[in-house]
Amino acid sequence: MTSHSHGTAVPAHQARSVAEHRAAVTDLLARLAAESRAEVLPLSGALGRALVHGVLAPISLPPFANSQMDGYAVRSTDIPDGGSDVRITQPVPAGSSPRPLQPGTAAPIMTGAMIPAGADAVVPIEKAVPDHFRTEGSGGLVTLPATVPGTYVRTAGSDIAAGERALAAGTCLGPAQLGLLAALGVAEVEVYRAVSVLLVTTGDEVVEPGQPLPPGKIYDSNGTLLEAAMQQAGLNVRRTGISTDNPAELQALLRTRGGDVDLIVTTGGVSKGTYEVVRQAMVEQPVEFLHVAMQPGGPQGIGLFDGVPFLGFPGNPVSCLVSFEMFLRPALSALVGAPAPRLPLSARLAHRLVSPGQKHQVRRGRLEPGGTVQLQGGESSHLMHALAGSNVLVHVPAGVTELAAGDEVEVWML
Repeated sequence: MTSHSHGTAVPAHQARSVAEHRAAVTDLLARLAAESRAEVLPLSGALGRALVHGVLAPISLPPFANSQMDGYAVRSTDIPDGGSDVRITQPVPAGSSPRPLQPGTAAPIMTGAMIPAGADAVVPIEKAVPDHFRTEGSGGLVTLPATVPGTYVRTAGSDIAAGERALAAGTCLGPAQLGLLAALGVAEVEVYRAVSVLLVTTGDEVVEPGQPLPPGKIYDSNGTLLEAAMQQAGLNVRRTGISTDNPAELQALLRTRGGDVDLIVTTGGVSKGTYEVVRQAMVEQPVEFLHVAMQPGGPQGIGLFDGVPFLGFPGNPVSCLVSFEMFLRPALSALVGAPAPRLPLSARLAHRLVSPGQKHQVRRGRLEPGGTVQLQGGESSHLMHALAGSNVLVHVPAGVTELAAGDEVEVWML
């Protein structure tokens, strides 16, 4: 059975699917895609952000034809089959603007240097006789083999031509994308502002790491786990102290610390037990508490707290991380391009797996060389040691009850 915030129970078979809840989270956060959230940043500050607008290449890459090798720039028609002696002319260092190449000559050229007008090929230095540049300057002879036009020449615009789309709107900027922008001479970009999140851990039983641990208490791992995951994904995270199981105190905490954030995320207190503080604190708010057909991470809360988008994740640590990866990361990726989505990979199970057919099960695993995945730990959502030893999430869709060793599964790299 699942229930909504107003207490109406619905049968378990009406549990929301993973896709339906992901769509609901995306709808909740849709306003974050508004262009009013944009800011202009230098490339050095744009890592992990997403482009508001696409970028057209202001120049071609390469901007001019250049040499792919250290060698000799030549006119291919000057060298007959079998090769010939060619007179050496003025060298072409990288960064220079060379003179046109005269017929019957070869210009020593460095990798990346501009191809002289008239030249149409480069003969690598190791194919020349002698196989080194003459230090006494031009005027000597070098024996070169025959070559064909275009050999070892990077043509202008062979990477991208001026005016072509370099990056699409919504692209998440990683090192490669920032490197491309720098190569194009772009110094700053308009990106979406980082999403700000108030993260609140709840529970009288939870103690901050580093404090004494009284009987019946546990250390809070949810806050550190989720904060790290969110920060790694580019979110701007604000942590609070651990909230007690007093609903009024939780409400006061959210109002004091959450008025200027884009999203509030809590952990714990969303199930149907007696002391579910988050459910109690949201009684008069447009927040729904429901069950998603997923294991772990079934209990979820979604809605608005004083007009601020709110997500309530379950209290078990693995459930927290799975909830973030299954719902919040994809929603933000779809809306503002950041964080980057988890790209699915295929792997083969190293051993048998069973799963509840009515739920989408997410297991922890280690992807090994060769493409096999070893499951880490069992199904329980408290197994932090198993999570720490994992590098993938293993997905078993609803409707699948058993997979054999060697069967193919979808995995997401962590």
